[in-house]
Amino acid sequence: MRPQTLLLLLSLHTGYFTMNTMDNLEKQLICPICLEMFTKPVVILPCQHNLCRKCSKPLSSHPGRLLVIGGRFRCPTCRHEVVLDRHGVYGLQRNLLVENIIDMFKQESSSSTKPEQVTKEETPMCEVHQEEKINIYCVTHGVPTCSMCKVFGAHKDCEVAPISSIYQTKKTELSDGIAMMVGTNDRMQGIISQLEDACRVIEENSCRQKTQLCEKFDHLYTMLEDKKREMCQKVTAEQEEKVNYIRGLTRKYGDHLEESCKVVETGIQTMEEQEMAVFLQHVFKGFNRIGQFWVNEQIFRVSTQTHDAGIITKQRVHGSCLIQYYRLSRVISMLIQPTNI
Repeated sequence: MRPQTLLLLLSLHTGYFTMNTMDNLEKQLICPICLEMFTKPVVILPCQHNLCRKCSKPLSSHPGRLLVIGGRFRCPTCRHEVVLDRHGVYGLQRNLLVENIIDMFKQESSSSTKPEQVTKEETPMCEVHQEEKINIYCVTHGVPTCSMCKVFGAHKDCEVAPISSIYQTKKTELSDGIAMMVGTNDRMQGIISQLEDACRVIEENSCRQKTQLCEKFDHLYTMLEDKKREMCQKVTAEQEEKVNYIRGLTRKYGDHLEESCKVVETGIQTMEEQEMAVFLQHVFKGFNRIGQFWVNEQIFRVSTQTHDAGIITKQRVHGSCLIQYYRLSRVISMLIQPTNI
């Protein structure tokens, strides 16, 4: 806020004002666009000049009026370039202090039409000595009083000072306090803006993180489905191979058993032969069949043992599937690690 405006505000607060003061204050409260007193809400530009919000809207909607380029326009007072954010004129800060001054000005203007009340406030009288004006200040008790109270009344033993000097001191203190509060309000408004920006950044980062997570998990789901299908196909193929092999062995052992039964049956029939000549004719044939059977038996055992070793080797397919499973588990654990926003 400009110094002259601050002094005018102090005049309103203290009640120490003249018609010239009111005229000067009214000039400070005129909008440079509509040339009328500011209408709420009042927005403050980065150059510290003020506008009615309703007057600032045409600046961003009629480029030919004040050289607006995109989200930029020039202050009508000092021609300083103002850059608007995505909120447009609604992103400009409200000047609550100017709005309060307008309210006080209107209230003071309406009360100035009652001269008797103003005169009474400007010349207060002592409550004890009603015919005496309050013209001194009791420093001991911190209250204004009159000369009669100092000479004969309750403040005769107190330290007093001229009311004019105390007035100037307190007015200076109040002015400094108001200036400090104005600076504090500006800092608080800046902090609020920073906090709002931080919230917006957090929300944007969260949305981006969620989108990335969804994409990662969709890709992971597709990859897991493909790997699941591949591993199931391997297990199914191994299952079919083993079952077919075992069924083949079952058929071979069945054929071998059937042949062995025939040899045994032939041997039993030969044993029942009572005629020695006939027995000797058949026994050599039986020995030949038994000998051939044992040779075939040895060959059969070697072949089945070789196939059994192949089956044992092929069982490693399950082990490779487990290894792939553990590797995928580690990859999934890495993908789902929490990410800072």
